[in-house]
Amino acid sequence: MLEKHSFSLSGHRTSVALEPEFWAVLRAVAARDGVPLSVLVARLDAGRAPNQPLASALRVFALRSGGGRP
Repeated sequence: MLEKHSFSLSGHRTSVALEPEFWAVLRAVAARDGVPLSVLVARLDAGRAPNQPLASALRVFALRSGGGRP
């Protein structure tokens, strides 16, 4: 089941639905970096390619951050 979280990005509200496992990795990275989850998501949003959906960018980042390891 997907978990939905809402964020304010570039002055507008948006919701992102991801699997709980991806949110867990993103929360762990945010905690490691000492920033709120919303700040991490805003950074990733600002750095993604214009044609890449935010949910996809978050999943790829989570996998590259070690979330894909067993």
